[in-house]
Amino acid sequence: MTTPPQRRRWLVYPKIDDQTKKQLEHYPDFLQQILFNRGIRSAEEAEVYLFEDRIPGDPFLLIDLEKAVARLLKAIEDHEKIVVYGDYDVDGVTATVMMVEALRSFGGEVEGYIPNRFDEGYGLNTEAIELLAQQGTRIILTVDCGIRSPYEAERALALGVDLIISDHHHPKGDLPRAYAVICPKQEGDLYPDKDLAGVGVAFKILQGLFLHKGMNVEKADEWLDLVALGTVADIVPLTGENRVMVKKGLKRIKTGSRLGLSALTGVAQKNIQQITATDIGFILGPRLNAAGRMESALQAYNLLISQNILEAGYCAQVLENQNAERQQATRKAQEKALLEIGDPAARRILFSFSEEYSSGIVGLVASKLVENFYRPAIIGQIEKNVIRASCRSISEFHITAALDECADLLVRHGGHAMAAGFTVKQENVDLLKQRLESIAARELDGMDLRPVVKADLEIEISKLKPGYFVELEKLQPTGMGNPTPVFISRAIEVDGMRLMGKDGNHISFNIRNSPISRAVAFNQAQWFDRWKEEKPRFDIAYTIDINHYMGKDTQQINIRDMKISAAIV
Repeated sequence: MTTPPQRRRWLVYPKIDDQTKKQLEHYPDFLQQILFNRGIRSAEEAEVYLFEDRIPGDPFLLIDLEKAVARLLKAIEDHEKIVVYGDYDVDGVTATVMMVEALRSFGGEVEGYIPNRFDEGYGLNTEAIELLAQQGTRIILTVDCGIRSPYEAERALALGVDLIISDHHHPKGDLPRAYAVICPKQEGDLYPDKDLAGVGVAFKILQGLFLHKGMNVEKADEWLDLVALGTVADIVPLTGENRVMVKKGLKRIKTGSRLGLSALTGVAQKNIQQITATDIGFILGPRLNAAGRMESALQAYNLLISQNILEAGYCAQVLENQNAERQQATRKAQEKALLEIGDPAARRILFSFSEEYSSGIVGLVASKLVENFYRPAIIGQIEKNVIRASCRSISEFHITAALDECADLLVRHGGHAMAAGFTVKQENVDLLKQRLESIAARELDGMDLRPVVKADLEIEISKLKPGYFVELEKLQPTGMGNPTPVFISRAIEVDGMRLMGKDGNHISFNIRNSPISRAVAFNQAQWFDRWKEEKPRFDIAYTIDINHYMGKDTQQINIRDMKISAAIV
């Protein structure tokens, strides 16, 4: 089923001021405007933004990091068993692989543990802690989880296990009584970059290990391929330290030094030397996540840690197959959710709970609903007497803050501003929905709830230059918080429009009088019949991309949104 995208609002950034323009005079006019839009106000800031490749930030500014590092190194020296306990998404899996590999490189007796989504649920659980303690584990190092696990921390303490929590999620209430708690978002923490992913926080521990031993801290950069994967896949802002780590991590990915990544890009039919942050977000990340969504994240863990080319190839093919299954299951669940929701535009929050949903895909269904209808969406699996739900939201509605207001109704919950999860007893679900609706009314009433296309500047299509792409590449990697530059051109003339894709959901065409003539528009097939009958002109909001096809690279216009031009009657 194809859902036509909701009409979007187009906003253009304010024009660059004269003072900033003077500061950025050595850059082309269009790049000056884009830099201004990214908050750059001086030549020095532009130089850092475009060319900085040093990873800033003293890891020991993080509360408890030095204590954790000292304990880990003592455990290595004393041959104590260490377990790295990670989440089952890409952020958690990459952080687990990184810390297992790194601690082993220091001589540690280390194993990874990733809970099964379906049997154990998210985060720390007491059963796993008890099992690991029985197996002789002395230290559990969490990555990407644990900050909201006070009960589990008490159990570890009672069993004589030193629990080191590293997490990037927002704490709530008192911190767990762990041996060490490392989280840049905890109160009083002085670490300047609060937007690290879970793998980014773990990377600071890794840097701390090298610094504590008096070694070159840049040795830690060997694991930046994993940091890039987890950071992009977790959709944290690609600004500041994150952007530098992803930039360096992409370079490492392109070397092909990690067998699992080479195998995964191979089955995805991508050239590893051309991998971008966008490819991580839309191609590699979903395949790695498919393992935990459909069966067990251990498949992704085994792929990334493997040193055997045959094993890596096998794991990559399994992930490819699981991703196809995940796509089909998501489409079916989305159709069911829409039937239950009715008219999404008439609702402030979209809810759908069903026994038929798999807990592995409810977050994806919620994401699709947000993308199409620009409403917070909560999709949950009914399981016995509880519902396990995933939430995705919009910038105007902090979903985790809303859940915090409903904490008395929830078994557990946690997340970010834009994504969260919770477990609720069925007896409380109606009251929960009512309360969330009330919070949404308070926060969203009176707002124009349409997605926004924010454009960097308007330009006549004939004045577009192929050389722009070289300058735009300096802005990479782009993503959340550092978006790919968007242009607007109006009243363009279109030739040769045709349908694309297996289901005919996309269109491609040529643009007259444009130095970059080829254009593609995904999920915009609703314009095909209109163009065929009337040949209207269009206003387009677009990015400039490279199309890699049959060994040939050509620039193309990738349309984010389009509408009939009001400039031509």
